[in-house]
Amino acid sequence: MRGRTLPVRRGHLLVPVLAMFCFAQMAEGQTRFMYLSGQSISPAYEGWWPNEDGSFSLFLGYMNSNWDQNFDIPVGPDNYFAFTDPKGLDNLEQDAYEASVADQGQPTHFYPRRNPFLFTITVPEDFDSRELVWTLKTNGETHRAFASLAPDYRIDPQVISTEVGGNFGSLSDALRSNIPPELKVEGGETRRIAVGEPLTLIAFASDPDNLPARRTRGGSPSTLDQLYRPPSSIVAISGPGLRLSWIVYRGPVRNVNFEPEQMKTWTDTRVYANSPWSPPWLIPEPPEDGRWVTEAIFQAPGDYILRAIASDGSLFTNKNVTVTVTPITDLDQGM
Repeated sequence: MRGRTLPVRRGHLLVPVLAMFCFAQMAEGQTRFMYLSGQSISPAYEGWWPNEDGSFSLFLGYMNSNWDQNFDIPVGPDNYFAFTDPKGLDNLEQDAYEASVADQGQPTHFYPRRNPFLFTITVPEDFDSRELVWTLKTNGETHRAFASLAPDYRIDPQVISTEVGGNFGSLSDALRSNIPPELKVEGGETRRIAVGEPLTLIAFASDPDNLPARRTRGGSPSTLDQLYRPPSSIVAISGPGLRLSWIVYRGPVRNVNFEPEQMKTWTDTRVYANSPWSPPWLIPEPPEDGRWVTEAIFQAPGDYILRAIASDGSLFTNKNVTVTVTPITDLDQGM
């Protein structure tokens, strides 16, 4: 059949047939499945910016393709960083685990879905063309993020806001000068407590520039059509306004209960999902005195890191508290 010319009268039939075929292929290509579990995590390099002292901050996060499955992956051969020359770890079968540099402050507990700009790593001014590679192995798959000072990866506060859908997806240039929230956690950075004993966490947060200013967008949905309207942006969007949540950064989340329940810091876009990215995007008003009081109760002994995340809807500030949880002894029970 190669080289044959179709008669003109058949050409009129070919166009709609091809159109239907292309439409079917596009529809198939756009099909999205919602996986509750069984999928893998992809680490994400978000970008870098320079610091006043000449060093650079590298921003990282991750994408858990599951909507329900959490992972606990300790720092080790399945969760590590390595310094390499450019393209030094492009081969995913190559192992570069080295205990001395593997821990760069990454999480060991992984929540579902997208967790953007979750942590930063500071590298010196002579980092040059080297790469800092994050390797994660989950559900039988290996994925890597390659952090470098490539010019295309330079970001600023407005880029971060855009990537997280901040200020309802605004592209305002004013966001380039946005200042992240101020955050202070009362008490020491390390705590010790027994299983079942409430740990009181007191955090003070404020937004020094009130940018982006808290606002709503057209009020709460009043009909199902409004509530379940299709997304109008390629990224999930959230409203502006100061908020604070505690998460389990290291340690099994199943062993920790927060009171009150904490707003999610991962992009759960399902309706009424207690997430800033969840319709109808109602961000709770902050305490009048800027003082968030939370209790954490641990169900099992071990070492945990809890992280307070303050956000104005566009930028984030984090503080960690390391908690050693001891078993209940007969003395604790009054025996």
